[in-house]
Amino acid sequence: MADLSAESLSEYYDIVRKMFGSEDEGFMFYNKYALEKGFSVRRSYVEWDNASQEIILRKFVCSREGFREAKHMNRNEKKRKPRNITRVGCPAKMVIARDEETRRWFVKDFVNEHNHPLAPEDLACLLRSHRKINDEQKADIVEMEISGMRKHQIMDILEMQYGGYDKVGFSARDMYNFCYRYKQEAIDGGEAQMVISHLRVRQERDPEFFFKYLIDRDGHLQGLFWCDSQSRLDYEAFGDVVIFDSTYRTNRYNLPFVPFVGLNHHRSTIIFGCGIISHETSEAYEWMLRTFSDAMAQKHPISVVTDGDLAMQRAIRVVWSNSNHRLCVWHIEQNIVRNLHNDVIREEFRTFLYDRCSIAELERKWLEFLERNKVTSEESWLHQMYQMRDLWCAAYQVGRCFLGLRSNQRSESLNSYLHKNLDGKMTLVNMLQHYEHCLTRLRRKEADLDIVALQSVPFTELAASNIEKQAAQMFTPKVFELVKFSINAARNYILTEILDGYDLVSYVLASKDRREAIFHVDCEVKDDYLYGIRCSCRKLECNGTPCSHIFYVLSVQHAQQLPAFCVLNRWTMSAKCAFPPTRKNRMYDYSESLERYRELRNLSHAASFTASQSYESYKRLKRVLHEEGATKESAIFQNQGIRYGPVLPQSLNPETGNLGKVLDPLRVAG
Repeated sequence: MADLSAESLSEYYDIVRKMFGSEDEGFMFYNKYALEKGFSVRRSYVEWDNASQEIILRKFVCSREGFREAKHMNRNEKKRKPRNITRVGCPAKMVIARDEETRRWFVKDFVNEHNHPLAPEDLACLLRSHRKINDEQKADIVEMEISGMRKHQIMDILEMQYGGYDKVGFSARDMYNFCYRYKQEAIDGGEAQMVISHLRVRQERDPEFFFKYLIDRDGHLQGLFWCDSQSRLDYEAFGDVVIFDSTYRTNRYNLPFVPFVGLNHHRSTIIFGCGIISHETSEAYEWMLRTFSDAMAQKHPISVVTDGDLAMQRAIRVVWSNSNHRLCVWHIEQNIVRNLHNDVIREEFRTFLYDRCSIAELERKWLEFLERNKVTSEESWLHQMYQMRDLWCAAYQVGRCFLGLRSNQRSESLNSYLHKNLDGKMTLVNMLQHYEHCLTRLRRKEADLDIVALQSVPFTELAASNIEKQAAQMFTPKVFELVKFSINAARNYILTEILDGYDLVSYVLASKDRREAIFHVDCEVKDDYLYGIRCSCRKLECNGTPCSHIFYVLSVQHAQQLPAFCVLNRWTMSAKCAFPPTRKNRMYDYSESLERYRELRNLSHAASFTASQSYESYKRLKRVLHEEGATKESAIFQNQGIRYGPVLPQSLNPETGNLGKVLDPLRVAG
């Protein structure tokens, strides 16, 4: 005592005179005191009343009290890197005991001597006992993570909201640990079973929701496909061209992730369904394609764009034998760079990708190419590509409807988004959640484009032709941009000949810049009425929009209206008029308390901003919030098992008793 200063002595007497209503209240006081001084505390020795089994004495110590046990210091085999030594025998402590008469707690012993440096004010907040993620913070973290935000981004936002890392109340590592534990609690019974049970309850709530899964003989999940009712309606309207590949393996089991993707009336990405398979075999892909066809009432796409996977090619020939199939140009370009190292051969081969000559001419050019470059090995990559030339050579794709798509980049853009936000440690539940997030984002984008198309018309000049003005009214704005380009490009052609038949009039056009570029436009006419038109470039059949050659002929004919057969319904706002859209995500269930929290949070944000504009309002609202916050009970033991975010609903149908047989997938070797 003699060595204490007057200030320290006063502080000592203030503390030893303290009385507390409970043990927790004593701990909160000592922990707050420790934060001001720069050390961390923990609970230590405890005494119980044998009769009532209640705590009657508790010792709180500095977190650096004691020493690490010798058995942890002399281990020869250490599987993990040893932790840094923190305990140095610090004597600081506060002991409280309960008075049997008043049942209040008093300070029985207090030592404020430390044998180690204390943390400065800006670092004390990072000590263990001063870090805690509050319930409201947990709710916000879970919500932000489900929305697709990375954890470091969530931490950045919280630091901005609270005014710095020292005000947040926890560290990034604490948040990572919380998120991990929270997810593990959710999938404690097996994630495959959880996913299947969730998809089943969605089917119970929405009979149009479709899912199907495949298991092996031991009950492990081998294949899964699902699509909601909106995706099935979208396929009915826009399922003429389907794009998919399985080049990304974005889950802990290394399973291929296979989204089925297409184009909507705005030429934006639209998702028809999604699946995962255990192995990239033709049998697995056949199961996937047959399941997709079952979901879509056996409506097969007109055309398919895929990567170069041979198993996938075989499956398409078996299941969708009448569908056009082309390989992704981007993948072929990558293979050209990987397999052809001679620049001259590489460029000559690349011409086959884009040369729209006749098939007979292509065959002649190909044989000359092989002979000229002395390609003799039947096992060479060039010969392999020749065997599948009908899947990638432009000459074989003339007149086939692919809507102008040459690659599966739209499917890959979805995959890359998932790949960007997740890694190889992702669970099936994570993948399902992030897929649904992607789906919601794309549907929100479609809603934005829909409202623009419904409430506005693309700009056309006063001097624009009636056909251009009519096209602006009929096509969606994004598609009209392509149509307008063709209208303007019509100026680059001249008419060289007209061949007039009984009911067929042929117009021969040539390019002003390249006279050798000849195009034939055939018009079917009866009683001076145009009821059919066809151009040798086949753009109308391939892309669904009129080419510049057709627009040139219409101008020659002084047409005042765009013929109805030149306007594909899938490019107009009426494409989905028969299918009321469901844009909102219905994947999650919210507890009653969480719904109340979200409503109060939004109200408090608005009220806080308004009150902050004047000092009086700020003080009044702050007082109200402090009074309400003071009534919050301690959640140390009461909040165990609480769900801080929306939950994936699980089926309670007794028929799902066999779900226990659906085991998590076996990891596929990379």
